[in-house]
Amino acid sequence: MQYKEDPNEDTEWNDILRDFGILPPKDEPKDETEEMVLRLQKEAEVKPYERMTLKELNEAEDDFDEDDMKALEMYRQQRLQEWKILQKRQKYGDLREISGEQYVKEVTNAQKDVWVVIHLYRSSIPMCLLVNQHLSLLARKFPEIKFIKAIVNSCIQNYHDRCLPTIFVYRNGQIKGRFIGVTECGGTNLKLEELEWKLAQVGAIETDLEESPKQNITDMMMSSVRSSSIHDTNSASRDNDETKCYSHRNF
Repeated sequence: MQYKEDPNEDTEWNDILRDFGILPPKDEPKDETEEMVLRLQKEAEVKPYERMTLKELNEAEDDFDEDDMKALEMYRQQRLQEWKILQKRQKYGDLREISGEQYVKEVTNAQKDVWVVIHLYRSSIPMCLLVNQHLSLLARKFPEIKFIKAIVNSCIQNYHDRCLPTIFVYRNGQIKGRFIGVTECGGTNLKLEELEWKLAQVGAIETDLEESPKQNITDMMMSSVRSSSIHDTNSASRDNDETKCYSHRNF
């Protein structure tokens, strides 16, 4: 019987045959750990279409296989929804002027679930001009909110100046907040952050402020008052001591 050696067996003869090319190279055992790492790396790879814009996705459709096309369609729908949400959030972005005749359309009957902040003002009142400046900046910061202003006489006849500025906050045709007069609007030294906080408190905007800026100012004022009080007490004490010393000297 003729004996045939296993070509994969580790023998000196097989090694000689491999050197001369008579036998094929020996099959190396597969490293399961290495295979698993390669597989995980492949699974973790970001698909090229996940970095593409909608236009690029449409142009590259012919380069994808059937499995990619299914994933591509799902991804396209996801990107489309994100784009629609972004468009909705960036719908406004400025403080627009309206007339009294537009009030119902622009405010009461505004688009569903859209927050509307309207400022009734008179240009002869400095506080009204300050509020308009702040609202213009807030409109840029929160473009999903509808910020508008209207000269008060065009909306309400014989409106008292003491009620200005007047800020109304609407949603779905309902008033969700109101600030009437200088005090309620924040005072003549109103800061932008204070107005932002007020609008956030009624739910109109999502602010990144962690606490009321007004409270910080109040705390500083109280601290100043306390320091002044302590200073006055110490001064009175020193004056009293000086009086006693003077009395002793007279005697």
